[in-house]
Amino acid sequence: MTVIRGRWSLDDRLERILREVPFEVPAGTAAVTVRLSYDRSRGVLDLGCAGPRGFRGWSGGARDEYTIAPGWATPGYLPGEPETGEWRVWLRLHRIPPQGLDYTLEIRTETAAPAPPREEAGPAHGERPPRRDIPDVDGLRWFAGDFHAHTVHSDGQLTVAELAELARGRGLDFLAVTDHNTVSHHPELAKTDRGIALLPGQEVTTDRGHANVFGDVGWVDFRQPADSWVAHAERAGGLVSINHPLAADCAWLLPLTHRPKVAEVWHSGWWDRRWGAPLAWADAWRPDLVAIGASDFHRPGADGLPGSPTTWVLAEDPGAVFAAVAEGRTAVSAGPDAPLLLRLGDELLALDADGLVLVRPGGERLVIRGDRVLLPAVAGRHRLETYENEVMALCA
Repeated sequence: MTVIRGRWSLDDRLERILREVPFEVPAGTAAVTVRLSYDRSRGVLDLGCAGPRGFRGWSGGARDEYTIAPGWATPGYLPGEPETGEWRVWLRLHRIPPQGLDYTLEIRTETAAPAPPREEAGPAHGERPPRRDIPDVDGLRWFAGDFHAHTVHSDGQLTVAELAELARGRGLDFLAVTDHNTVSHHPELAKTDRGIALLPGQEVTTDRGHANVFGDVGWVDFRQPADSWVAHAERAGGLVSINHPLAADCAWLLPLTHRPKVAEVWHSGWWDRRWGAPLAWADAWRPDLVAIGASDFHRPGADGLPGSPTTWVLAEDPGAVFAAVAEGRTAVSAGPDAPLLLRLGDELLALDADGLVLVRPGGERLVIRGDRVLLPAVAGRHRLETYENEVMALCA
């Protein structure tokens, strides 16, 4: 076992936030285990790993130990034969106090791979709530989903199967699983059959902003400038969304040459929807912005449940929602059964919105009378509000 001790200072963090600690993996190694120790009451160190051929995993601050072996790996890390040569422990100096932070790394290489952790039985398969009565549009259908959720592959509490079961039980048709700075969850998505489309994503996470990259595009290097994330997604046929741009310590502060068209305008952290700043930000970001909503679910009681808010996408099937989002066919509601505003060609359908106020793009306002009302639509984003200006639904 190799033991490395050190101390990070606040000056170190300001000079370069992500540090690499090299170590050697000898020939014949079947498993690599790394354990990080430090005083969590004083600071936060994020943890990751790269091998000679590149990225092998990331757990951020969610874990202090990981194992990589041929047939399995700690969630967040990629299983496979440990390559011979120089590896690097990645340490992101997330929070370093002025007096500095001591740390210890224990690195163990083994010639026989340890047995994988015992797999627990998956959750029972429950019923999905009835679907809402929404008409098709030119052969396309409105699907309910969520574009931002986490599992045990980063800092979430649930397995992929548990998350899928929860989302389906909430009445969702699709869910993008977007663990932080990793794609280790992607192989599980296609193997998890819970009656809901699980879509691949990754939340590219830095101290100055988060973005979701949707699609099976390979790992996106969060260490590079944000423009490279967009270029990576475009080359691989993916889609980029700016996440919770007005959040507290993870608001969007990164420069971008080309602003993505999609943004998480409605996030579970929008606690008081009378606060109009997210809508003002959306209008300022770019005139043709496509608004989506997301729960950013991590664990029960910590964020919104999946589908809080719900994004509705008009698509051929749940597996085609990314292409539909790119074309702007979205709407957002507070939940799967909440008041809803949908565009049906040249008309708007207001569902369960009796007494709410329709706000048109130019500011014109109209009271909705009835639980199922058709109204003429104009170009631009519409919304439903209460008489107190609380946003209840958005429609592209």
